[in-house]
Amino acid sequence: MAGKRRPTMADVASRAKVSLSTVSLAYSGAGPISPDMKAKVMNAAEELNYSGPSAQARALRSGRSHVVGLVVHDQLSLAFRAPLVLNVMDGLISDLGEMGLGVLLIPSPSGNESETSLLESAPMDAAVLLRVRDHDEPALEILRKRSIPTVVMDAEAPKGGAAVSIDDGPATVELIQHLRDLGHERIGTITLPHGPGTATELRANDYDPESAWAPMHNRLRAFAQAGVEPCVVVETRESMVAEGIAAGHIALTHESKPTALVVQSDVLAAGAILAARELDLAVPHDVSIVGFDGLDFPWLAPHQLTTVSQDGVAKGHAMARLVREFLDGQTPADAKTPLEFQVGSTSGPVNPER
Repeated sequence: MAGKRRPTMADVASRAKVSLSTVSLAYSGAGPISPDMKAKVMNAAEELNYSGPSAQARALRSGRSHVVGLVVHDQLSLAFRAPLVLNVMDGLISDLGEMGLGVLLIPSPSGNESETSLLESAPMDAAVLLRVRDHDEPALEILRKRSIPTVVMDAEAPKGGAAVSIDDGPATVELIQHLRDLGHERIGTITLPHGPGTATELRANDYDPESAWAPMHNRLRAFAQAGVEPCVVVETRESMVAEGIAAGHIALTHESKPTALVVQSDVLAAGAILAARELDLAVPHDVSIVGFDGLDFPWLAPHQLTTVSQDGVAKGHAMARLVREFLDGQTPADAKTPLEFQVGSTSGPVNPER
């Protein structure tokens, strides 16, 4: 016995006694339709148990997939563990959903010529990259060849694309100056990773801020702008508490004996504070530790990080807005989201005995 035929848009038009184009307008929102007429169409659809036009049919009519590709560089277990990234995605995906756009997670291509990347064939109307680590990012080249509008975070906008970023360099200078005002001269830093596969390791004399991806680059270069040579530089693999603990042990036991650490994320800074506890160093009496991002870690109590706060959700909203402007045929301007310097309890005057 044949299954029951699924209702169609034509069935809805017949039940509502309107034209097929009126039903189409009710679902697409692409033209003028009165609230009463839209309600009439939706009531007829509900009576027929019609759930709306199929994604395939809608894509054929509009020439769009109604999908935004979200390029993911890391393993998902790492990419979605970072609190700031989760905040960004919260703002981004909620806005895209309200725009009727779905999100497709796509692994970033490695650049290996023998590799076949989903990025080369997946249907999408726009793409978002949360990380761009090199100017020759393979993902950007693929998207450029496909003429797909691209929005990047915390990086230079690609040709024909747009970026949402922060003024993290000047903000890091402010953190460094705060520590100098407290009398600190031996200031070290724990950095974000240069790229995938990085080991947590000491970079005391051979770090190159010019070769780093934008956030690491900007926050390392801030030392030169502040007129300070970091006494120790430790690069981590990922912004995770465990990495901060490992890096904290390396930095705090370095022969330079830093009295303060500028850490490039709050997650890493929290780990460095735990490392200080394990080394019987009191924060901030023996060592001051400052972070970046403005995240809340109740388990660090009684400490409240001295940090630079950014609004990840607002960053996601800004990226979604640029996507919408691209899809509306506009040429969006790059956007910057604000930062706020926050003095907490993890920075204090230098201990002259250190």
